[in-house]
Amino acid sequence: MLKTLRDALRIKDVRKKLLYTFMMLVVIRFGSELPIPGVNTSYFADFFAKQSGDAFNFFNAMTGGSFTSMSVFALSITPYITSSIIMQLMTIAIPKLEEMQREGEDGRRKIAEYTRYLTVGLALIESTAMAVGFGGQGLLLEFNALSIIVAIATMTAGSALLMWIGERITENGIGNGISIVLLFNIISSLPNDINTIYTRFLSGKNIPVAVVTTLIILAVIGAMVVFVIILQDGERRIPVQYSQKMQGRRMVGGQSSVIPLKVNTAGVIPVIFASSIMSMPVMIAQFFTVDYSTFGGKILRMLSSSSWFRPEAPVYSIGLVIYLVLIVVFAYFYTSITFNPLEVANNIKKQGGFIPGIRPGKPTSDYLNNILNYIVFVGACGLMVVSVVPIIVSGLFNIGNLSFAGTSLIIIVGVILETIKAIESQMLVRNYKGFLND
Repeated sequence: MLKTLRDALRIKDVRKKLLYTFMMLVVIRFGSELPIPGVNTSYFADFFAKQSGDAFNFFNAMTGGSFTSMSVFALSITPYITSSIIMQLMTIAIPKLEEMQREGEDGRRKIAEYTRYLTVGLALIESTAMAVGFGGQGLLLEFNALSIIVAIATMTAGSALLMWIGERITENGIGNGISIVLLFNIISSLPNDINTIYTRFLSGKNIPVAVVTTLIILAVIGAMVVFVIILQDGERRIPVQYSQKMQGRRMVGGQSSVIPLKVNTAGVIPVIFASSIMSMPVMIAQFFTVDYSTFGGKILRMLSSSSWFRPEAPVYSIGLVIYLVLIVVFAYFYTSITFNPLEVANNIKKQGGFIPGIRPGKPTSDYLNNILNYIVFVGACGLMVVSVVPIIVSGLFNIGNLSFAGTSLIIIVGVILETIKAIESQMLVRNYKGFLND
């Protein structure tokens, strides 16, 4: 990684893109510290400190802490991520959008435009719910129409600005703009995480114990990172052979290719979906006064990951089983709407290709479907491991959510790998040493 960065800085065009990306990230960090006018910036930090649930913790990590501090970028790019997922699902469900996606660049440009409109709409709904729902409870210093409008306009504009910055990084920077913005927000919480680990495990310990503890912590984090890298890069390659055919006076074709099926086909989406469903009742309950000693309160505690693997109350870990089942279900669901084995088999057949030992058409579709079912389950198990290990550690040792744990770790590693590949591809284009240089 360091070698790639060092080589990239030697190329003028790539260096300009890296500098442009860095300046955009500086703007993001500045906006993350700029408070919304008329808002009590410590309201949410105090509010969540009094709650037993942790429904907003991952959301706050994705915003880089901007949410609890109620800065201009309080909503961050979460409305854009949500709208992108919604549009992706709608593309499968609505024939008009599916046809638009197949039109090529023009169709994708239209879908991207619809995604922007949906992003602004979602940001407007979320900011309105926050300003009105929490405004009278202390979020707004003065609960009146002007303060509500200012808060709504500021949060909506901040989310739209972040979306614009992400798109500019994609066009003028090193690419993967939205992903880089999300990565930057998550890793901005690293200093607080390091302080949490130090306070919990190292503070007050003698030197030998502190050294051993530090080595164990680094080993666990390193093992998790390596596991996520393997999970993200793992793929099953299906060989495809294309038959020769006469074109003019010569034979063409006869080439071989592969269909790369990623082990983690759905990425981090199943974990996000499962977390959202589990946390939704807890989020709604936090708007009201809930007695956690009642049956309903115990159900809410079971759904909250902060109650899992607590030695004093192991029964609440039943919620973890539901969480793991949801991860598997959404892994299969999301893969089924993003990869169509029958369509792939038909395309291979139209191009005169076949999988060695498998007949074209439906047998090829069934073969791909069987392999896909197997690798999706393997990928879902990998996601479960990455998600469960931090939860176990957090429950047993009473640590809060860390930005480099679970879902956030998958995002961090995935975006870094994608960014490195993007930089290397740009370097390859500009530093190609072929026969022209000989």
